[in-house]
Amino acid sequence: MKISGVDIRPGNIIEYEGGLWRAVKIQHTQPGKGGAYMQVEMKNLIDGRKTNVRFRSAETVERVRLDTKDFQFLFRDGDQLTFMDKDTYDQITLSADMLGDEVAFLQDGMDVVLELYDERPISVQLPDTIEATIVEADAVVKGQTASSSYKPAVLDNGVRVMVPPHIASGTRIVVDVYEKTYVRRAD
Repeated sequence: MKISGVDIRPGNIIEYEGGLWRAVKIQHTQPGKGGAYMQVEMKNLIDGRKTNVRFRSAETVERVRLDTKDFQFLFRDGDQLTFMDKDTYDQITLSADMLGDEVAFLQDGMDVVLELYDERPISVQLPDTIEATIVEADAVVKGQTASSSYKPAVLDNGVRVMVPPHIASGTRIVVDVYEKTYVRRAD
């Protein structure tokens, strides 16, 4: 489906210069002189390259619809990740590079969504939030104001996040996977 260059939104997958690209960030700019344009930061879904492209309103791009399928993460073997199709129970092995930094948030048995293009996996979408345990948290510094005093902490998967001062080591918290931020205490 063709869309105007200024209608691109984050998360859209477009065909550009013969490759599949995901729009990561967009910025609409309307200069005083000349026409408006959309500055789009894109990531190649095949090889992971990033690029910035300006699309004018008169330009059109092909928006690609990917098929999605529910999978379950089974286990990790080195840099290979094994997933199981929840409908057919078929297993598929993918490279950990496909997930990038989010690979640290994978947990055994986690439900994920694989995006497929021509029956080939292009990307893996994790849940937006997960529960994790704090294994190391810095002590609170006296005298800090409570409003903005977050302290660094390390999760059981090795990822560092900033947490409120009342969160101690051993606490289970909910973490935003893509922003790598504290959301709330786990129930």
